[in-house]
Amino acid sequence: MKNDRQKALLDIISSENVETQEELGRKLNERGFKVTQATVSRDIKELHLIKVQAERGVYKYAYNESSSILTQERMERIFREVTVSLKSSGNIIIVNTLSGSGPAAGEAIDNFGLDEIVGSLAGDNTVFLVVEEHAQDAVMSKLRALMRE
Repeated sequence: MKNDRQKALLDIISSENVETQEELGRKLNERGFKVTQATVSRDIKELHLIKVQAERGVYKYAYNESSSILTQERMERIFREVTVSLKSSGNIIIVNTLSGSGPAAGEAIDNFGLDEIVGSLAGDNTVFLVVEEHAQDAVMSKLRALMRE
């Protein structure tokens, strides 16, 4: 749901000049996403949207490509640096990290856009991932590849 909403948000700002959060919320509601101002604000922050000057001197929301690339690279580096090991059992993957680094690894994983992950829970040095049935091997492969890069 969140991924679909954020994809719709990006589609809206790429095809229309949206000046305010309220306007963005209305457009998301028109597309069937029931959102609050807080949800729109959180999505803007997570997607690293910026305001740029459009025609007529008004400002509109835009996607910050360089921020996204830097953020993705940073998340991958954090994950690689703090992850100690990966284990799995059924549809659960356990990510062991350096002490105190579980939340950072969990945040990185949440930002990788792995749709097969149903949910995550980060502790001090462990992240538990619940993945879709039969997706465990694919997610493990992706995470192992990120550890080696």
